[in-house]
Formats: sequence, structure tokens, C-alpha cells
Amino acid sequence: MTNPPYPLRSVTGEEFGPWARMIADTYGMDRSDEDLADQRAATDLGRTLAAFDGGEPVAGASVYSRVLTVPGGVIPVAGIASVGVAPTHRRRGILTSMMRRQLTDLHQNRREPIAALRPSEAGIYGRFGYGPATRGNRIRCDRRALRFRPDTDFGDGAVRLLPAAGARPVIEQVYDQARIASVGWPDRQESHWRVRLADRSPARGTATALRFAVHRDSDGRATGYVLYRHGSAPDGLGDSTGVVQVVELAALSRQAYAALWRFLAGIDLATWIEYEGAVDEPLPHLLADPRAVYSTVVDRLWVRLADVDRALTGRRYAVPLDLVLDVQDAFCPWNTGHHRLTTEGEKVTCEPTTAPADLRMTADALGAAFLGGTTLTALAAAGLVQELRPGALALASTAFRGEREPWYPGGWAFPLY
Repeated sequence: MTNPPYPLRSVTGEEFGPWARMIADTYGMDRSDEDLADQRAATDLGRTLAAFDGGEPVAGASVYSRVLTVPGGVIPVAGIASVGVAPTHRRRGILTSMMRRQLTDLHQNRREPIAALRPSEAGIYGRFGYGPATRGNRIRCDRRALRFRPDTDFGDGAVRLLPAAGARPVIEQVYDQARIASVGWPDRQESHWRVRLADRSPARGTATALRFAVHRDSDGRATGYVLYRHGSAPDGLGDSTGVVQVVELAALSRQAYAALWRFLAGIDLATWIEYEGAVDEPLPHLLADPRAVYSTVVDRLWVRLADVDRALTGRRYAVPLDLVLDVQDAFCPWNTGHHRLTTEGEKVTCEPTTAPADLRMTADALGAAFLGGTTLTALAAAGLVQELRPGALALASTAFRGEREPWYPGGWAFPLY
């Protein structure tokens, strides 16, 4: 047997720096020593792959074990990140080999039942069975037009600016409470928070350092926060205009949410507020003029079921089901076949069966629908889901939907944020 031209193996501690800089270079980025230290602290070298050419890393990908909120609960997720192939070694099958190695490991060793990633290019990962499961809502608000409805309930709490050191324990606590009820939100360990709150000048460009605003109820309990920067943008007339760049907003009550937006709307010398939230963001419904909010929807988390049966039993469903799914999965053949999904409240089972199928779907379609955002009916209209028993599609589409649109609060990056 001949040796593979670009052998895959995990990265050693000594190889991490060259590997990380090679990955960054594929994205046109530089990595400082501080950046590398933060990334190294969050990285499991045993789950960090590299392809080598004569001892030099020329491609790589990492798995970060996380916990992700799904409809009705939380499940382990393999966060896929730092995926790159050096431009000198493209179109040689290296990416396909790395994707297959990762997913085979998840299945054979019964690791996380799903994988998720935030692709830099949307056209890459569908062929590996990933489907777009959450969408981000890029919002641009005309701050001067943010007039709230007279009946808006702001509660009797208050928003206060805090220094970074004092704010961090508070926002960590609020985030941990918010994520349990927010489908698409991952957990954050110490290393993830360090990356999320890293505030070095190269990352923020010409904008200011992060500001930390915390909302507390009248009893002093922290119920929300917003992280933001002051920046500027061209106004079309050759001048610049002030922009409030909201990095993250989390609220545990509707009153805290409204109060945080009232705070943002009150920031002087800014014309625009920019924020990426959920597709069903409540903000427009708080305003006398909803057209003060301009929205652009973009794909964010892409999900891949590494093990169909374990993944489908890890979430809950809106209505009872007794459904046989015919899953077509060329990239992970162990998933191909009929799977009987039965649900009754908190009891969910999914197992192989020889019974006739009610629905036929591709692996990427199942990944897209898994978090309850993309509907099975929409996927059927695109030809990715086929109804084999009348009525099965409408029932399954209702069952898979969540209470709200899933979304991911980290914007561009996953899984470190």
C-alpha cells in the first residue's frame, strides 16, 4: 500500500504555531502572539487535524467540543473551526479527507451526535451533508427614528455602564441563563469568553474599545447586557457619521430588552446602530415606525447530523410523531436508510427500521431542519424532501419547528465565540 500524498494526523504542541498561522493565512489574516495564545488555550490538539507535505502543515481543521441549545434541551456538538487549505494545495481532495475523518470519528467513537460550523463561503459544505440551520438578521437602525410605542413596557430597572473587569462576571451569568432558552446558542467556557471579549485594536479596526452596559431590575438582579463600540461610516457626502456597533445583546425579560434598546437609542452623536440578531427580532414591534429598522438576512450556523438516530433523540418536537424517514447520505453511508422517529412529550426514540418510509430527504436537508428554523415544507419545495405518505410532510414540518427562530449570537465566528 502506498502512503497517502498528504498524511493526516493531529497537531503537536510545537506544530501548533505554524499550523495556526497557515490557517490564518488562508483567510488573509495575521495572528499575533496574543491571538495564538488565546487560540491555543481553547484548542484540543488531539482533535486538531493537519495535512502535511514533507513535514510542513498545508491544511487543517479543528473540533471544539461544545454544548448547543436545541428545541427542548441541550446536546453536545462538535464545533468545527479553523478549516483551511493552503492555496498551494487546493483541489487535491485534502478538504474532503479532513471532513470524512472528522465525521467518521464522531460516529465510530460515539462522540457528539451533530457537528456545526460557520462557513466563510456558503457553497462549500453542502456536499459534506451540512445544511444552513440558523440565519442572522443584520440590522441597521436609524437611531434618530427609534421612537418607541407609547405602551412599551421598560420596567423599573436601570442600565449602567461598567468597566470590563466588573462587567464580565455579570454578563457571563446572564448569558448562561439566556442560552438555555435560546436555540442555537452554545455554552462558553473560560477560554471562549477570553476570545469573545478580546479587545485588541486590530480586531476592532478604527472603532473604540468595547463598552459594557448592564441592565438590573429594581431588586438589583442583572437581567440583560449589551456590548458595543463607537465607530464611524461614510455618509455618502464625503463625510463620516457616527455608528454604534452592537457586538452582543442578551436579555432575560422583555422589559430588560426594551430598556437596553432605549439606552442604545439615547446614545448621542450616532446616526446608525448596527446589530446582528434573530430573524424574528422583537425590536421593530417596539417602534412607532418599524421602517426605522433595515434588515438583511444571512446564513450562519450550518448543522450536520453525524449520527441520525442519536441526534434526533436529542431534541424535542412540537407535536407527537410516528414517522419513518428515508435518509439519503452519500458522505456518511452509515446514516443511509430508514429511521423510525416516535415522539410523545419528553419520550423520543429513533432507530433503524424496515418499515415503509413516510418522507425521503438528503442529509443536508435534515441538518438544515434540525434546529427548527428551516421548514421541511420549504425544503420539499426545493426538491430536497419528498413526501411518500400524504399528510406526513405537514405533520413533520410542524413537529420540527421551534417556538422562535434559532439564531447564533456569535456573528461571524464559530465555535470560539
